[in-house]
Amino acid sequence: MPIIEVEQLSKAYRVTRKAPGLRGALAALVRARREVVTAVDGVSFSVEPGEMVGYIGVNGAGKSTTIKLLTGILVPSGGRVRVLGRDPHRQRQANARDIGVVFGQRSQLWWDLPVLESLRLIGRIYQVEPARLRRQLDRFIEVLELGPLLAVPVRALSLGQKMRAELAATLLHEPKVVYLDEPTIGLDLLVKDRIREFIKQVNREQGTTVVLTTHDLGDIEELCRRVVVIDAGRLLFDGPLETLRERLGTHRRMIFDTAAPVGELPLPPGVEVEVAEPRRLALRFDRALATASQVATAVMSRSEVLDFRLEEPDLGAVIKRIYAGALRGAEGSGP
Repeated sequence: MPIIEVEQLSKAYRVTRKAPGLRGALAALVRARREVVTAVDGVSFSVEPGEMVGYIGVNGAGKSTTIKLLTGILVPSGGRVRVLGRDPHRQRQANARDIGVVFGQRSQLWWDLPVLESLRLIGRIYQVEPARLRRQLDRFIEVLELGPLLAVPVRALSLGQKMRAELAATLLHEPKVVYLDEPTIGLDLLVKDRIREFIKQVNREQGTTVVLTTHDLGDIEELCRRVVVIDAGRLLFDGPLETLRERLGTHRRMIFDTAAPVGELPLPPGVEVEVAEPRRLALRFDRALATASQVATAVMSRSEVLDFRLEEPDLGAVIKRIYAGALRGAEGSGP
């Protein structure tokens, strides 16, 4: 049974737009226009227990609005959403006991209190028993290296330190579902790696379901086997990350190290030369028109090859194509 069920979910806002270029008294005389802006538009998907799903899209696509609908912060304009069988907004307290949320730009910690006091307060809010709270704190001290930070006021933490403390606060009551909205934004590589490993450990050991929104390709590759792509409030793709690579990462590369300079080569259709050095050749080819075997044969039949390697499509290029509109017109498509 899915732990999250979303059916034709939508959220619309009424906004006021003033006439452009008008200021002062003249602007006050001109009636502002009222418009309806749809942030989430008929989105449907489900998430199974223990899944880690990447929910991706450009700024303004509707990612954070969806998370707020799933947590009960916002009320849907239409459609249906269930988390652990509950309506998140109508059953907010019951829903809050079983979920955790990290918003990368906001804090649930008390600004002037030491980290330890913030965690103790959060433990009381969630009615975490003292023995269980101690076990959780010991775990965070070990895995998140939180020990040196416990006596430090939250306002004195660096961004990376604060994010580690935020994760501890989010997972203190061992929620069944965790929503992570840009959890590694602005962090250095070492802190990102530590946070990713911690998220994987929590998912592996406790079966925690994770919904992750991010612009960081490393987060997606490290944590998510499945991605849901949203744009302008509409679902564009829902399926395995590898399927997305195959559909949009159409070009592969083969790099050859040769014993002697390579002359002119009769190449199969769809193959082009990217790099031609005296003893190195890089070829780019469309997987729909040529296979790796055909490309390798074309080179090896004309030159002695010392070594070669095949490079699969870079996820960064795939995401750029999505953001450029490569999936538009294929809404709701799956694997």
